Order: sequence, then structure tokens, then C-alpha cells
Amino acid sequence: MKRVRPAPAEHRTKIPVVVHAPDPVLWEGTISQLRRHPEVDLVDEATPHDDGVAVLVAESLDQALLSRLRTLIRSEGLRPVLVISLIREAELLDVIECGVGAIVWRHEATSSRLLQAVTAAFRGDGDLPSDLLGRLMNQVSMLRPGAVGSPAAQTSYLTPREIDVLRLVAGGMDTGEIAEKLSYSERTIKNIMQGLTTRLNLRNRAHAVAYAMREGYIS
Repeated sequence: MKRVRPAPAEHRTKIPVVVHAPDPVLWEGTISQLRRHPEVDLVDEATPHDDGVAVLVAESLDQALLSRLRTLIRSEGLRPVLVISLIREAELLDVIECGVGAIVWRHEATSSRLLQAVTAAFRGDGDLPSDLLGRLMNQVSMLRPGAVGSPAAQTSYLTPREIDVLRLVAGGMDTGEIAEKLSYSERTIKNIMQGLTTRLNLRNRAHAVAYAMREGYIS
């Protein structure tokens, strides 16, 4: 597979992005779309990078892809964007819980849509298609909520402020919009999200929303 030449170190103020695709045609097409944006720094798969975004392009999810996602997130420290044609209901929560916060349908993967997802992933914001968010809500609503009086509830509770933030995240707002809505600074919103995801051992915003819905905090 053809490699992308890494940008010189002095220009690495952009978002480092590595693209993974099962065949050269998909890879080349995605690279071509992202290359249009000067804020994206396309890097080689073999180049060490632990603070960037990985764009994975696939037709559907399988165990190999799920394993690759976990490796990128847990071992390489990358923030993934999944560009995919099909996700089954039973697979959606697995994808979110493994750490994927940005998903793009392949038929919607225009240059601007990819940039939006890459930027959101890099900032730690969630970016899910509206129909997938609805399916996620249906999925977690079928799971049994945790018992409020259980020992785990001592550390797994959400504060009213955290619930307010997560409700707006579930509504599709980004950090700036949430800050404006709640009259907080963007730093405060980021601190709230970081605090709850760390305390509850959650992967990202989408995982936090799934948790809050599953536990009955938001609906």
C-alpha cells in the first residue's frame, strides 16, 4: 500500500491523522478527501503518533476491526473515527464502549463531513449520526438499570450538573454550545466531562451518554 509522507516536525501544529482501510481504493479515496484541508496532517501508519486521530474505513464491523479499534485506542492512544456502511444493533454498544466517539456513514463521507468528525474526535467531542444516536438510545433502554442502593452506586452516581451536561451532549451539542447554554466556560464543561469519564472509567462522551441512559439518568 502506498504510504503518506509525514509532515516535518515543525509543521505538526495540525491534527495528525492516520487512515486505515482494507483496500487501496478506499484508502486513496479517504486520503484524497482529507488532503483538501490544511488543518489535517496526514501521517504514515508506521510513524509513531500518540496524540492524533485514526480514521478507519470499512464496509461492516467484524472482530478484526473491533480488535483494531481497541488497539488504536488503548495501546496507541489515538482517537478513532469510524467510517462504515453498516452497524448492527448488537454491535453498536460494543463500538461505543470500546472508545469510538465519532462515526460517519460511508455514503455521507464527504470531505467536509470527514473534517467535522476528525475535529470532533481530536477535541474529545462526540459525533454520531442522528439515526445512530436514536438506535443507541433504544439499545441502552433495553439494558437493566443499575440499582441505586447498590455498593457500586456510591461511586457511580452522577451529579445534577453532570446530568445537565450529558443531556445536552445527547442532544448533539458540542462543548461551546453546552457552555453557552449552561452559562459556564468551555474549560468548566471539559472539566466536568473529564471528571465523570475518569471517575466512572468511561471511554468518551458517547460512552458517558450510553451510561447515563442505561442507568436511567437521562432518556
